[in-house]
Amino acid sequence: MSSPATRTHHRERTHRVTEFARRYGWIILAVVAAVLLVVVVYRLLEGELVHLDATVYWNFVHPLQSEWLTSAMIAITNLAAIPTLLVVLLVMAALVPGWKPATCAVVNLVLVVCLNELLKQIVQRPRPEGYRLIAEQGFSFPSGHSMVAMAFYGLFIWMIWRNERDARLKWLKSAGFAAIILAVGFSRIYLGVHYFSDVLAGWCVSYLWLVFFTQVLAKRFMPPEPGEPVRPSSRHASRGGEG
Repeated sequence: MSSPATRTHHRERTHRVTEFARRYGWIILAVVAAVLLVVVVYRLLEGELVHLDATVYWNFVHPLQSEWLTSAMIAITNLAAIPTLLVVLLVMAALVPGWKPATCAVVNLVLVVCLNELLKQIVQRPRPEGYRLIAEQGFSFPSGHSMVAMAFYGLFIWMIWRNERDARLKWLKSAGFAAIILAVGFSRIYLGVHYFSDVLAGWCVSYLWLVFFTQVLAKRFMPPEPGEPVRPSSRHASRGGEG
């Protein structure tokens, strides 16, 4: 059984790691996402992704195919489908106090769907042929489900890190939503409707979008973090200057 001093040291270490991740983790991930995105787009334009995408699919994805896993992947991919997300938003609106968090999630979802469609129309990469397990339409790059999952469930992670005070619950809840994001991306490759590079680019683009959204737009909807100074409204500021 650990001593009180050991437990205290463990809590302090957990707090330091959590605080470092809160302050700098998103910046590190943004740099990594930007670099990966540049590499993927460059190799796509040079026609050098065929070997990578084929290697990932035939060596790591196709050998896993089975009837029960296909059913599971269809269920997982639907976690980023619009009907499912609308149900999640309704549950969120019913359970979370106030209208701002749900409104923030709706605006984020609408904008990232529009961004994905714009990028698909610009790139116009055809979907994989010959091994689709479900029917899909439209262009392939970047993966819409992967972008939506990253933006939608990633916003939940951001909200958790703003509002959850318990460090263990913060990591546990975040890991759960991160697992959904990864699983949705894998399901798109498994089901043969996207290349690996489509999914990777979708994650990268959407994470960079999420950084922009949370740093610039989302804070207009969300209450300030505990300890964060509250900026006075322009109305209050003008009244204060009248005296």
